[in-house]
Parts: sequence; C-alpha cells; structure tokens
Amino acid sequence: MDVVMLSRLQFAVTIFFHFIFVPLTLGLSIIIAWMETRYVMSGDEFWKRQAQFWGKLFIINFTLGVVTGITQEFQFGTNWSKYSEYVGDIFGSLLAIEATVAFFLESTFIAVWHFGWHRVGPKLHCLCIWLVAIAGNISALWIIIANGFMQHPVGYVIDEAQGRAVLSNFYDVVFNGFAWGQYAHTILGSWALAGFFVLGVSAWHLLRKSDVDFFHRAFRMVAPFTLVLCLVLAISGDEQGKSVAEHQPVKLAAMEAHWHTGKNVPFYLFVIPDPANERNSVEFLGIPSLLSWISYGSADAEVKGLLDYPPTDRPPVSEVFWNFRGMVALGVIFIALSLWATWQRKKEEQNPWLLKCLVWNVPLPYIALMLGWAVAEIGRQPWIVYNLMRTSDAVSPIPTSSVGLSLIAFTILYTVLGVLDIYLLAKYALAGPKAQEA
Repeated sequence: MDVVMLSRLQFAVTIFFHFIFVPLTLGLSIIIAWMETRYVMSGDEFWKRQAQFWGKLFIINFTLGVVTGITQEFQFGTNWSKYSEYVGDIFGSLLAIEATVAFFLESTFIAVWHFGWHRVGPKLHCLCIWLVAIAGNISALWIIIANGFMQHPVGYVIDEAQGRAVLSNFYDVVFNGFAWGQYAHTILGSWALAGFFVLGVSAWHLLRKSDVDFFHRAFRMVAPFTLVLCLVLAISGDEQGKSVAEHQPVKLAAMEAHWHTGKNVPFYLFVIPDPANERNSVEFLGIPSLLSWISYGSADAEVKGLLDYPPTDRPPVSEVFWNFRGMVALGVIFIALSLWATWQRKKEEQNPWLLKCLVWNVPLPYIALMLGWAVAEIGRQPWIVYNLMRTSDAVSPIPTSSVGLSLIAFTILYTVLGVLDIYLLAKYALAGPKAQEA
C-alpha cells in the first residue's frame, strides 16, 4: 500500500459514503416539489401532509450529506496537490461555480422551506422547494462536468512555460458531451432511487395496514414515475456506453472482457475473465455481432481488444467487468419491479410479494449507482485525467503514514454518519405521518 493507493482508497471511501446521501437528496426533492405543487393547485391538505412527511426524511438526509461532502473537496489539496496544480485552472473553476451558485442557492432556500410552513404563503413556499430541487440538480451538474473533464478532457491547452494545463475554451468544457451523458445517467438513477425509496417505505406500511390511504396514494403516484425513469435510464445507459466506446475504448474492452480486436464481435451472456493469462476462462452463449452493434451501432464495426494496449495502460479488468455486470443485472430487476408496481398501483390491496420485494429493494439502487461509479472511475485508470495525466503523477508528496491515519479516521467518522443517517431515516419513515406530526 503506497501513498497513491492509500489516497485512492481514501477518496473512494469519502465519495462512496457521500453518495449514500446525494441521490436521495436529488430525487426526493423533485417528488416533494411535485407533491406540494398538487397541494397548492388543489388546496387538498392531504398533499401538504405528504410533502411534510417525506420532507422530514429529506432534511435528515440533506443535513448529513452536507457534512460528508465538504471534506471531500479538501482532498484535492491534501492528497492530490499535483493534480490540482496541473489542471486546477479548469477543474477549480467548475467546483467554484458549483459552490458559489448552486450550493448556496440550495442551502438558502431549504432553510426558508423548512422553517417557512406558517411564515410564507403557499405559492412562495412551493417555489422554495422547487428552487431547492433545481439547485441541487444543478449542483450535481457542475460536479459531473468536472468529472467529465477527467474522463474526456476538452477545452484546454498545455502551457509549456508553466508546465500545466490551462483553460482555453470554457464553452467546450461546459458542453462536453461525455459529461452530459454521465449527468443524464446519474440524475435518472438518482430520481429512480428516490422513487424506489418512496415505494419501499410505502410498501412497509401497506404490509402492516398502517396509514393505508396515505401510503397507497403515495404508492400510486410514484410507481409510474419510477417505471418511466427506469426505462429512460436503460436508454441513457446504452447511449453512454456508445460514448465510452468512442472516447475510452480500453474501458469498454475491460467492461466486456474483450481481449482481441476484431469486427462482428459477439456478445457473450456468460463470461469469466482471466486477466492473469490475458484471456477469458469461460465464454458461453455468444450472440453474433451484438457487441459491435451495441458499441458502435453497426454489426460489422471493429471493437478494439485489451491486447491492443500495453498492460500499464489497461484498467483492472475483473473489477470493471464484474461491477458493470452487477449494475446491469440490478437495472433489469428495477425495470421488472417498477413495471409490477405500476400494474398493481390501482388495486385496493397490492400483492404482498410485491410489497416485500419493494421493501428489500430499498438498498439496491444505492448499490447500483455505486457500481456504476466504480466502473467509471476504476475503468479510467491508470489515468486521473484520461490520456493526459496519470494517477501516480497526481498524488501529493506526503508520508504514507499520514494518509493511512486519515483514511482510518475518515472511515470511522463516515461509518458513524452513515449509521446515523440510516437510523434516523428508518426511525421517522417507519413511525409514519401521524407519529411524525405528533
């Protein structure tokens, strides 16, 4: 464990713990805004109660998420100072916009919304939650544009005198197509996660016959919303896969454990990669030309294999391959569950097996999103900025022991915060609206 690997592990720990909070914040804010809009338009107090109940859970999640997010950005100075020196002119401007525009807008209006139920009018109050939802999702946009530059660097030139990359075209950086594809996939996944969260909590109460009308109507509202998101999410994933094939072909090869360059490349339903011997130990049920068609939209397209790249330029194949397969498998489950829930939503009593599946499904969208980000980040290795700067050249010149101690401290602190978040969400979600109002 050298300083590079420990720094990577530390950033992975902080980002994955932070990402426990982020997707629910992004998606639940949209659902709450939708509920409060129905209250303002209809005057029905029922939808006000819905917004208040789910809003309590949103506030808990948002508050703890802020704590985990702030420390993460400091690592660009503590652990990755060489990276910050080399591309800070581009990367730093994006994070500055995120903090000074989107985050401040979000944090200001969330306070007005939380404390303003009886202090501002219904329309203004509803506007506040929409501003929170929009600002939160814009905040994610700027962060993902920054990550998109790392995945597909554009809009820069190398200043030989200073020995670093400098911004040359801000428009190209902001409208980086690779980044926008990442953003669409992440946002859709986050909104779907929030939909499954509402369905899971509602299912738990419906199984126990508690507050049946309250949770049945929430279930009926959110089920088709979640189904549409899951279907569009699959389409966006296919589009992003094509973008990866165009800009990061070695990542695509690792995702599919594809070793030999060729045309009319089949897609195998069952594969076990053997990276040590640069081959696959199992390839079963191949569909002719399907990988070529999925990757490039043409059955006879050439797909580059891992053997076309030096071993030092390849990402870890097994980690990328299995994380990708896990994400796709969970995506199929989500489509099936959301379709089943949508079909059952208008019945007086939903199928108990469906309700049990939805309860147990609550953590799975979190896992799917983390698997997706693992594919994106591990698949970019050994580059911190693809084909521009290696991860090994980006780390700060600090003692290994310092990173090891901070890694242990972060892991303990974030574990406590993660457990606290799950405990508080479970406590208030399972107590139901009447207990919360009391």
